[in-house]
Amino acid sequence: MGLIKAALGAINTTLADQWKEYIYCDSMDLNTLMQKGEVRVTESSSNTNRSDNIITNGSKIAVNEGQFMIIVENGKIVDFTAETGAYTYNTGTEPSLFDNGWQGLKESFYKVGKRFAYGGQPENDQRVYFINMKEIMDNKFGVGDVPFRDGEFKFTMMIKSFGVYSYRITNPVMFYTNVAANVSGDYKKDAMDPQLKAEVQNNLQHALARISLNNIAYDKIPLYTKEIAQALNKEITEEWNELRGISIASIAFASITPDAESAKKIAEFQEARVFTNAGMMGARLGTAQAKAMENAASNESGALPGFIGMGLAQQAGGASASQFFNNQQPAAPAAASWACGCGTANTGKFCSECGAQKPEKP
Repeated sequence: MGLIKAALGAINTTLADQWKEYIYCDSMDLNTLMQKGEVRVTESSSNTNRSDNIITNGSKIAVNEGQFMIIVENGKIVDFTAETGAYTYNTGTEPSLFDNGWQGLKESFYKVGKRFAYGGQPENDQRVYFINMKEIMDNKFGVGDVPFRDGEFKFTMMIKSFGVYSYRITNPVMFYTNVAANVSGDYKKDAMDPQLKAEVQNNLQHALARISLNNIAYDKIPLYTKEIAQALNKEITEEWNELRGISIASIAFASITPDAESAKKIAEFQEARVFTNAGMMGARLGTAQAKAMENAASNESGALPGFIGMGLAQQAGGASASQFFNNQQPAAPAAASWACGCGTANTGKFCSECGAQKPEKP
């Protein structure tokens, strides 16, 4: 069997006088992945008493945007097209296989061992299916306790996240062969959602491990959704693309949070930074000393004992906030020295030995 492409403008013309049968598929929603073609037989058709699942020679098949059409005989794909337009079904030609530049479709056709049928009208089961090529969105996922090497704190933490992902059917031949073959009506995404969700959540751990090699902080993960989708596709290539003909299109994180133990460790790391920065340490100590002075002033035994206690603490080795701020001040450059004729090295304007004046620069 083969498809002969008809004029594109014929889709919107009166088809009843030209074609024995008109096979069509309305727009599919995002819950429908594949749908069997609908045969519209008109009053002027010579085949009004047609049998189910038989395509009359010379019938018209229309393919719309976002659809992939396949012709199946006895459960085997005998022809397909990825190009939109109108086609005539001809039983006396070889399969046309209009792939519209889709990489690997013809190879997949031969790989799954499909056969060609030649000659006249076969008395077999013949069907037309339309596969949804649009992006299938709003698929929710959630993962917990995924190890992630944080690029900021340099330790492995456990994170939890949830969000949505989308996928697309990228190899319709493999999708029909291994997933949705020979359904009587349509194939809904609910039939495979639980399996896909489980595989996404299982492989997301490996995808995040790949992303952690870029030394990014855990709270910057939403900035790398494109890279995560690519890494996720690498992890599930065999199960999804090569086996089912589908691929991850995008992924979006609604929330990413560390577990309680990791959050505690992050807080400890952030607090430790105060003790490695003189300015931050001085600010913290100054705040503590100001609070201590307020407490001393409100001492029930009088302010004097409180301030005496503060003085004793400082004399015992306590530091002052000003010391940390002074440590941040740049040291004054050392004055340049000059040699007097008497052999004495000096830094002032006059020689400390003989009183001679410092020679002026030329």
